Amino acid sequence: MLKFQVPSPYHKPTPKAASFWVKPYLELLRLVRTMGTLKFDELQIFGMQLTDWRNYEDIVQKIEAFRIAKVGHQGSYKAFKAEYLRNELTRIFEERIMNGETQTRESSDASLDKFLRTQSSNMRDYADACFRYLRATGLVNVSHVGKSLSIVPERMEDVDYILQTIDRNPCFIDNERDYIEYLGNATVPQLLTDDRQKLVAKLQAEFPQVVFNQEAEISELKDLLADLTEQRKTDTLNRQVAEIKDYKLYDDIQNTFKQIENKELYDAPLVLEWNIWRAMTMLDGGEIKANLNFDDFGKPLSTAQGNMADIVCDYGDYILIVEVTMASGQKQYDMEGEPVSRHLGKMKKASGKPCYCLFIAPTINEACIAHFYILHHTNISYYGGRSTIIPLSLNVFMKMLEDSHKVDYTPNSHQVLRFLERSNELAQTCKDENQWFEEINKSAVNWLR
Repeated sequence: MLKFQVPSPYHKPTPKAASFWVKPYLELLRLVRTMGTLKFDELQIFGMQLTDWRNYEDIVQKIEAFRIAKVGHQGSYKAFKAEYLRNELTRIFEERIMNGETQTRESSDASLDKFLRTQSSNMRDYADACFRYLRATGLVNVSHVGKSLSIVPERMEDVDYILQTIDRNPCFIDNERDYIEYLGNATVPQLLTDDRQKLVAKLQAEFPQVVFNQEAEISELKDLLADLTEQRKTDTLNRQVAEIKDYKLYDDIQNTFKQIENKELYDAPLVLEWNIWRAMTMLDGGEIKANLNFDDFGKPLSTAQGNMADIVCDYGDYILIVEVTMASGQKQYDMEGEPVSRHLGKMKKASGKPCYCLFIAPTINEACIAHFYILHHTNISYYGGRSTIIPLSLNVFMKMLEDSHKVDYTPNSHQVLRFLERSNELAQTCKDENQWFEEINKSAVNWLR
């Protein structure tokens, strides 16, 4: 990411493009460090204008002016942001607008409003990609509530080292051979952990209880840092699980679901999957594994890969997988219908145990209800026989969680199994998928009675 630059032998702007002279992720990392926190809107409106690092201070001043104007604004922030963005876009594309070049490739509509909406959407998509890439470095925290970026406190020295030592100018612009060699050179750029003295200091600061040979090979010291970091992550997750099982995080879990319902969070699909994992861990014992990725400090980093279940709950004599999605409408069925049944079938074959599935989404599409109802009746060898997949809307799942909190005991795996088997019973007695779904909901909100 730090080597990505424009221009390069592979990224040459067209004659009509803006003047590029930048290593984008290096400068965006610098922008987060300079501003303390960088909100998504600020990245979209101003960060995407950082096409030349020599204009860096101008971008910083624009963000500062935006923040001051926002504090003084009376009324809707949404309207304020939209107007601010429109003014910026009008300035950025002033020459193109004056020349009447407002038609985009995707539409025959050449109106100014359509042109500005398209550019706004493009900037939002670019900003979203940058958000995710920066998060993946492990150097940056994401506040899903505030929709902002900040440097991980424990990684501040790493970031400062990068910003102080890496040249801001693009290199080997017209020399493809040298550029390829540069891209493939694993020793460039040098990071803080490549400096023995700084690496030793980092180990001592982050893991003061560990005694180690400071004169060991630098590769051994790096391996030690990696091992200790991984162990810290494991310990952090274990502490989280212990707190979850004691219902200490019940209010936080339910509040997070409400924030998802109200569309208040950045990257809702990731937060929903993570929060469902926390909820399933709290509902009952058993080994509850989330297949999402966590960062070095036990915070969710990315959702589960596409070829596996989102969450696997092993209760010993049976397995429950949980599939989670924010998708709605026909898109929900197109994206999730077949993969969910395939994941369940895969788990049946791998475990040799009875397997069930909960499918949880803010709303459940009718096509998914029909599909899962049919699979209760149809013996398909590819899916390991009949498939018990139970669709639950998020508010119903939250009610199940609330009931488990109210009772003066911890629900056990047999109560979970009783609810799962109830779906099979209803599938045989209900006249159609709509009645089955209605009865499943009744059973869910009374699952402990």
